[in-house]
Amino acid sequence: MTNIETLEHWLDSPNQCALITSPVSRHYLTGLESEDGTVVVTKDVTYFIIDSRYYEMAEKTVKGCEIILQKEVYGQIAEILNKHKIDTISVESDYMTISQLAAVNSKFMDCRIDTSKRLSEYLTNLRMVKSDWEIEKIVAAQRIAERAFSKLLSTMKVGMTEKQVAALLNFFMMEYGADGISFETIAASGFNSSCPHAVPTDKPIKSGDFLTLDFGAMVDGYHSDMTRTVVFGQPTEEMKSVYNAVWGANTDAMKAVRDGISAKLVDNVARATLQAWDYEEYFGHGLGHGVGLEIHEAPSLSPRSNFSLRTGMVVTIEPGVYLPGKFGVRIEDMVVVTKDGCKVLTETPKTLIYI
Repeated sequence: MTNIETLEHWLDSPNQCALITSPVSRHYLTGLESEDGTVVVTKDVTYFIIDSRYYEMAEKTVKGCEIILQKEVYGQIAEILNKHKIDTISVESDYMTISQLAAVNSKFMDCRIDTSKRLSEYLTNLRMVKSDWEIEKIVAAQRIAERAFSKLLSTMKVGMTEKQVAALLNFFMMEYGADGISFETIAASGFNSSCPHAVPTDKPIKSGDFLTLDFGAMVDGYHSDMTRTVVFGQPTEEMKSVYNAVWGANTDAMKAVRDGISAKLVDNVARATLQAWDYEEYFGHGLGHGVGLEIHEAPSLSPRSNFSLRTGMVVTIEPGVYLPGKFGVRIEDMVVVTKDGCKVLTETPKTLIYI
């Protein structure tokens, strides 16, 4: 059953429709990445209203939808509602803006607008479990990122700035075939690496610095995500201790991953390892998150997570230790959850790399 057919089946009655306006849900259902467009899902037919920039491409590539050239979108939606005698419109409460909701309310006054979280939660649950095709795209993006990282290792040297390193890594990912970068690349050295989401600066990298690199590539809209921390010159004993603690937390957490386990419990495993090293207080963020059409998507792995992991989910495992004013270490891998464990999608070794 396709994603569109699944959503058609989810509708409660022939008089209900789902109005899809968010870019990520539109992409998920149609397979087409576009800046605009509206998907109207009824029990019998799904309609994709798309403007002239994407119309020809949609006709060639999108399956399971009736493609409509966008002219006056609200009028075209009204025709669909009248044709199918729709009296209830479910909207994506997690994505719809106040102005969009106001427009829907004013244009379709004869319909009840379901603003509950039902549709958003249903789509989130669908997207959390990846198909084999989706996993292939994520892996393809990851391999590009890994090749770029490998090339960067032979290029970096003391004296380069964080901005220069980030720019080179981005260039290498594009050179190896990425459609884009997953997010703004993090390159944080020395004391800057104690900030988990540091922005690259003009700070030159010095001998004795840790450099944390958090980056990813995109292929057909699907993201990859990885973090490695390397050292320039020789690390201190404290740096080695922190690195080994984070490495251990990463490894122990991955051993805990399996179908049915609480995401909160996996997070707890990593924290227990860091506690054994006396570094737990320096790990202030969640252990990981889902990856797919968005770089951060459900499920979350954190002390507050209410999710249970399921076979087919792609999640990150990214413990870190951040010593204020000194340095930080993060090691991040992507894994796909399996019945009895997980398959690690990241092939780059985790041993400390010396530059």
